[in-house]
Amino acid sequence: MKKIIIALSFALSFTLPTYAFADQAACEAKAVSKEGKPLYGAAKDASIKKCMGGSKPNDCEAKAVSKDGKPLYGAAKDASIKKCMGA
Repeated sequence: MKKIIIALSFALSFTLPTYAFADQAACEAKAVSKEGKPLYGAAKDASIKKCMGGSKPNDCEAKAVSKDGKPLYGAAKDASIKKCMGA
């Protein structure tokens, strides 16, 4: 049983990074400017982070609460979500 677990963990250690790399490669391919030229530096990093889903809207909506712990509404909620997503 121990050998099976070791073999499975070894096999998964090679497959999981491959999927993550494939997603990042796809996001790097999409990191282009409006003119179609590739992005560099911080703009490229931001584009890749956004493509890979840096902050999910549902997580940010859950965090949109007042100091009293009550949910925010309207413009305050929108501002909180925008701040959470880093936009």
